[in-house]
Amino acid sequence: MNPRPAGVSARPVDDYRDSIEQLLRPLAARTVESVPVPRALGRQSAEDVRSPIELPVFRNSAMDGYAVRAESVLVAPVTLPLTGVVAAGAAGRTPLPRGAAMKVMTGAPIPPGADCVVPVEDTQVGDGTVTIERGRSAGEFVREPGTDVRTGDLLVRAGTMLAPRHVAALAAVGLPAVAVFRAVRAAVITTGDELVAAGKPLRPGQIYNSNGVALAAALAANGVDVVSVAHSTDDPARFRALLSAATENADVVFTSGGVSKGDFEVVKDVLEPMGGRFGSVAMQPGGPQGLTVVDGVPVLSFPGNPVSTMVSFEVFARPILRRLAGLPEVDTYELPLAGAVPRSPEGKRQFLRGRLIRAHPGESPAHRQPRAVEVVSGPGSHLVAAMAWAEVLIDVPAEVTALPAGALVRVWSL
Repeated sequence: MNPRPAGVSARPVDDYRDSIEQLLRPLAARTVESVPVPRALGRQSAEDVRSPIELPVFRNSAMDGYAVRAESVLVAPVTLPLTGVVAAGAAGRTPLPRGAAMKVMTGAPIPPGADCVVPVEDTQVGDGTVTIERGRSAGEFVREPGTDVRTGDLLVRAGTMLAPRHVAALAAVGLPAVAVFRAVRAAVITTGDELVAAGKPLRPGQIYNSNGVALAAALAANGVDVVSVAHSTDDPARFRALLSAATENADVVFTSGGVSKGDFEVVKDVLEPMGGRFGSVAMQPGGPQGLTVVDGVPVLSFPGNPVSTMVSFEVFARPILRRLAGLPEVDTYELPLAGAVPRSPEGKRQFLRGRLIRAHPGESPAHRQPRAVEVVSGPGSHLVAAMAWAEVLIDVPAEVTALPAGALVRVWSL
């Protein structure tokens, strides 16, 4: 499924998104690679991971205190002779004599013969003795082997997005590496003679290139490995060279700019002869779109206005990329409008930028449930700075031309 060519009515948003999802779905069949556990954060496990050992590995103390036999402290207070100290990391093989105590640190091995630990707060130390002021039962403050996990127990299921807690568990059982799916690799190419890298002075007619940075950040935030970010002038030869390099290293390529009906549409001019299909999608912003397969690699071509680029990514690419990465679905829900939307273009699905209102006047700002949504700035596709204040996209259906305050609208979390 491809965009309709120019001159044919604009495609519905959902129809075009389905085309992109069909094109990207084969990327789910990714290879498996082994990565060091310290670098596994945010990666998707490719197989079930089971513990090679049990935790705790040995009986150890849950507190700084004194290892004793419970029978020795049945009646408290009682004063016992001290026979040694066991630090964390010690072998802890010296037996505890009956009627005695041995000082132990948190995590230190419980000496043979001891069956409980009296916390240091419940003791008074004398000259070679310790007075136990409160008795303890057998097993108190003793961590037994295997009470956390046993050898062969499941630690992480296949398909899990590895969070810090998973990485901690893998490291705790001594696993040096874990099998994960290779992340989808993406390349970004921005276009336009007018674009200048940040930090350089602007000449008349130039603007800073935000799309390359923005697309790379959006891809990385959604589980994608960004392998390159490049910028092309409006010279077709330059764009072809960058595209060739991108398709050699990436699973999918994103371009911005050069897809409309102007005189210097380098992306469309190069890709249409290669089978690319360019046309309009019934949305605002982000109407001009292109879809091509180059050397087996999908190339998604977004319009160049900064907000159009970002909204196109949110609507067309983010949902499928998150599924491929094993990330949660994008949140969508309904909220009332805080103010009216006086006009929305007929026949186009409009995506306004919105900010959540979480409290009514007089209520605590700590109230976390959003009560309404308000439009941030205007609908213009150039208002990239204003988009920084947005938390959601407000989805106005194509058949709606205006909305009153209080109307329910569907919002997409950004």
